[in-house]
Amino acid sequence: MSDRPVVLVVAASDMEAEAYRGYCLQSVAAAYDVVLITGEEPSWETPYLRDCVVVPDPTDQAALSAAGRALADRYDLAGVFTWTEWYLVPVARLARQLRLPATAPEAMQACRNKATSRTLFSRHGVPSAASVSVRTPAEAEAAAERIGYPVVLKPAAHAASIGVIRADTPEQLTAAFAFADQAAGLGLESTSVLVEEYLDGPEVSAECVTYRGETTVVALTRKTVSAPPYFEELAHSVDAADPLLDVVAPAARAAIHAVGITDGVCHVEMRLVDGRPRLVEVNGRIAGDMIGHLVQLATGIDLPRAAADIACGRAPDLTPTRSSAAAIQLLYPDTSGTLLRLGFNGVSPRWLERVHFQHQVGDQLLLPADGGNMFTARIGYLITTAPTAYLAQARVQQAVRHLQVDVAPRAAEEPVSGGRTV
Repeated sequence: MSDRPVVLVVAASDMEAEAYRGYCLQSVAAAYDVVLITGEEPSWETPYLRDCVVVPDPTDQAALSAAGRALADRYDLAGVFTWTEWYLVPVARLARQLRLPATAPEAMQACRNKATSRTLFSRHGVPSAASVSVRTPAEAEAAAERIGYPVVLKPAAHAASIGVIRADTPEQLTAAFAFADQAAGLGLESTSVLVEEYLDGPEVSAECVTYRGETTVVALTRKTVSAPPYFEELAHSVDAADPLLDVVAPAARAAIHAVGITDGVCHVEMRLVDGRPRLVEVNGRIAGDMIGHLVQLATGIDLPRAAADIACGRAPDLTPTRSSAAAIQLLYPDTSGTLLRLGFNGVSPRWLERVHFQHQVGDQLLLPADGGNMFTARIGYLITTAPTAYLAQARVQQAVRHLQVDVAPRAAEEPVSGGRTV
């Protein structure tokens, strides 16, 4: 029998869980015995687990709580946490039921409901964006007139930029509302749509660790997003020596305090408007798109391990052990259609940390403009390392030239060769 602490992880079991969250489970399992609650029978996760309970829908609070109690009866659980966006509130409630360390469920609800977040940002003087919650196209039109165009419409409780769209004119607003409203209907904490001021400036995120109310901003991520009207995230880079870290850190700490997070790892998104940070949202979990892995490559700081330590009531080790940079490029096609060819042609240099493809020949790719989202459109990603972010990004472009992507556009005979890599 192991004498290591036992931590309960609640995580999604979708087809890309290993590609985007495998590093998290591997890191936690290096220090803890892991028991897992997930939606399907484990596969790739098995080598990292001591036990597992399958709950078809972990957002079902009663089912999740029953599974958590069953595992608590078998093991002396030291903590529980999740890196899955949809499970933040149910897992916080489970932690309270099991009397384990965690941020209050009310704070996680504030993160999940962007309307609540905006209210709390305003109350605490955190620079944010004008925002109005609406239910109908008429309400959206009135809100946009008050705020002033361009405006951003988004679901109040979704993630991954799904349903987020910009409207520059009243003529664009009706279609934009329908686009956001369709995604908003899937929200667990709210089904409303927000009409918000467009924050015109580069997008960044602060990767933060909070322990007993004290927040450390460990890294800054610079982001590239798609051209309007959508906000698909296309690339990220982390540089341990980024001078913007000191610029955004006070706003990130203030935002985390405003929503009430006391413990855990957070991903705080903002835009720099005239050089000053304005809050987009606080995500009460480790960032997606492999950003946590970029942080470890650039700084040596292990965010999944920090999240597990905090969940178990332990102070995390946030000592940087390296100072370098890393970048990820998320790969998309130029057009929706059938994937005809996909590959990487060339020698992999040491700085090419990994190439991952999440689609295969024959798959249908659907971009947001055609009703798709990141799950239906993204082909995969590649990650590079370097002494600086500038060089890491240059190496990304060097690696991209070796990709082979052919897509046959929908309702077209001839394939489009080359494929956009964005």
